[in-house]
Amino acid sequence: MCGYVGFTNTIDNSNIVLNEMMDLIKHRGPDSDGAYIDEDIALGFRRLSIIDLSTGDQPIYNEDSTKVLLFNGEIYNFQDIREKLVSAGHIFKTKSDSEVLLHGYEEYGKSLLNMLRGMFSFVIWDKNKKELFGARDFFGIKPLYYAVMGDTFMFGSEIKSFLAHPKFVKELNETALENYLTFQYSPTTETFFKNVCKLPAAHCFTYKDGKLSVERYWEVKFDEDNKPQLEDWVNEISDIFKNSVEAHKISDVEVGSFLSSGVDSSYVAAVANVDKTFTVGFGEDERYNEIGYAKEFSKYIGKENISKVITAEEFWNNLSKIQYHMDEPLADPAAVALYFVCNKASEYVKVVLSGEGADEIFGGYNIYKEPSSAPAYNIIPRPVRRAIGNVAKKLPQKRGINFLVRRGKDLEERFIGNAYMFTEEERKAILKIKTSAPAPTEITMPFYDKVKDKDAVTKMQYLDLHLWMTGDILLKADKMSMANSLELRVPFLDKEVMSVAEKIPTKYRVTKENTKFAMRMAALRACPPQTANKKKLGFPVPTRVWLKDDKYYNIVKEKFNSDIAKKFFDTDAITKYLDDHKEGKADNSRKVWTIFVFLIWYEVYFSDKKPNENLFKLV
Repeated sequence: MCGYVGFTNTIDNSNIVLNEMMDLIKHRGPDSDGAYIDEDIALGFRRLSIIDLSTGDQPIYNEDSTKVLLFNGEIYNFQDIREKLVSAGHIFKTKSDSEVLLHGYEEYGKSLLNMLRGMFSFVIWDKNKKELFGARDFFGIKPLYYAVMGDTFMFGSEIKSFLAHPKFVKELNETALENYLTFQYSPTTETFFKNVCKLPAAHCFTYKDGKLSVERYWEVKFDEDNKPQLEDWVNEISDIFKNSVEAHKISDVEVGSFLSSGVDSSYVAAVANVDKTFTVGFGEDERYNEIGYAKEFSKYIGKENISKVITAEEFWNNLSKIQYHMDEPLADPAAVALYFVCNKASEYVKVVLSGEGADEIFGGYNIYKEPSSAPAYNIIPRPVRRAIGNVAKKLPQKRGINFLVRRGKDLEERFIGNAYMFTEEERKAILKIKTSAPAPTEITMPFYDKVKDKDAVTKMQYLDLHLWMTGDILLKADKMSMANSLELRVPFLDKEVMSVAEKIPTKYRVTKENTKFAMRMAALRACPPQTANKKKLGFPVPTRVWLKDDKYYNIVKEKFNSDIAKKFFDTDAITKYLDDHKEGKADNSRKVWTIFVFLIWYEVYFSDKKPNENLFKLV
């Protein structure tokens, strides 16, 4: 696991600038660095040594040094591809998976991408063609950002590296802010920095003669197969998941595993059979502390569990550092918990396995049960349900009222993913600025259009795979692990696992009893029933409790009335959200947190304070 930076060479001091850019992502690769510079391009690399510790440094060159590679990630089937390339006459200088990409691109061109099994983000510079080729993995596990600034094209693993380039113009993308207020992350290819984009998952690009072309090379295709019985699917899941875990364990350094109380991480830990598991929690309240479960489960599988209790002070005091490492604001409180479990694990190992992706590909979120709940209500004609929903919107928010509101809308209207912070009307009511941000449904509809002939559960999964998973789940997984110089691997997000999951009938994915039904049955073969059947909880963080505490309420209130807040928001309106939450009138914790996190992030990147400096003092 590593990080890289690069830019088309239009400046005189490219070596100095490149080193400054590399220094800004040193956390991604503290073990070594490398660079390549010519009159056309500058390429820089930071390495975290995992495979081929002695000779796997980058940049890597082909036989005649006409092509140069920078690569971040792991290719788990590199040995098989290497054998084919050696047979075709390619000469390897290293034993690393990185070099397979370089020779593979020489031999197969873009067709190489569909041969790969792994997580990756890489670029290849062709000196003769003066052409840059880059690609991002199937699910978007590893990031790739790019920016066009005048006559300069820059690219890399993290946006912050661009800040050191003299041609980089740092401007806030206000449209991204408005989108973020609804989704809690940046849902489009645009980022919070103007003219900086992220390459979408399963896409590649070519840059030549000042022109950029981007294309998709792989697509998730849900196409259920109703012939196999449930037991057959359970067998297939069990076999392919074991295979994936073994592939993800390939390493020349020790591998550990994260462990929460959920089935996903438990299944990973049980199958992986690694020596150490890692867990964090908050305080003594079992609602926010899974350490007791983790220790019990680790004992069950005969492994050591290493844990940490995160104090409220640690949580709040590290928010600015965490948002700095995130590059863009992410209002998922679980990101902070993930930072701490990565920090603890990095004291013992360089690589960890984690359970991200199981919910999206196997149908694990509780909201996926909604389409089949209360079937009698669905009999009511659509216009009547819509009228009832419109009336219910005007009533005080309660659980039953929310049901009526949601069921008054079509799925495509009500479901934009696992987070829905502010509606379009609500966000415009609190923003002072005017932007060209599209309606939430304009962002989601292109994905719905691709699965318009599928059932509701499949539509929701497809949307989450492309927006929520990449924009939230995998963003924090990459940034929080790399902030601690730790490689995080996700064996559920494997192309071969997906090839099985996309064929499983919906009735075996989500039932009235449970989500991830077939996967849970596979997990039963490695985990006790209380684990395999445990209801989906997410990573519990007590933000809603803290925001009612005077200490933390005052911290947020001060931020909500700061000069920065006044620049973007109606401070009276956002303070009312905070006050109503504290007084128990409404659970506004997620909305409050979304605004608060943006203000912290903005202060980190657009004020004079240093990223690791506390932006507030706990008293």
